[in-house]
Amino acid sequence: MMNANYIEFYFDCSSPWTYLAFKEIVSLSQRHELEIDWKPVLVGGVFNAVNQDVYEFRKKPNLLKLNYSNNDLNLWSKVRGISISFPEVFPVNSVKAMRGCLFAQKENQLIEFTDKVFQAYWSKGKDISKEDLLIDIAKNLNLNSDEFKKFICSQEAKDLLIKNTDELIERGGFGSPTFFYKEKMFFGNDRLHLLEEAISKNLI
Repeated sequence: MMNANYIEFYFDCSSPWTYLAFKEIVSLSQRHELEIDWKPVLVGGVFNAVNQDVYEFRKKPNLLKLNYSNNDLNLWSKVRGISISFPEVFPVNSVKAMRGCLFAQKENQLIEFTDKVFQAYWSKGKDISKEDLLIDIAKNLNLNSDEFKKFICSQEAKDLLIKNTDELIERGGFGSPTFFYKEKMFFGNDRLHLLEEAISKNLI
């Protein structure tokens, strides 16, 4: 049962900015004695529905914005104490990875599994669309690999991921990471500081 004070965190491991936010959100929640309601989503489904501009930018990027964004990403990675480099496979099909997060959530190991998926993709450049890679991560966390494999191919996993994704869209979300505190929406890694200030000063 979730306490009254909690953060809802909608995320997809295919985003480097989400990796940055993921590394901080746990610490923030501990500092303010908040629970986290983890909501794995498929960000491609969000883009398709409400934010197709992302695809246009990828086809024809503004080099000024792209260079700034890459420098920003590099600096943020140093702040968060993690290594981020763009993998060869980008964008990546994260469907099975995010279903894997749902399985780990059922087994109370979402944080550990998600962290390993982020590391594999954004720090080591591995293709997280590969089922064998995800099964190896599950095994290393002592999750049942047969149950894991069965779940990520199940209708239950498909429906749960769609449910979370549709829920984010319905609440006005347009990307990852998106988080809510007392129904107030925040988008992006850099908004964690704003959220913490708002919590500390009772602005929400």
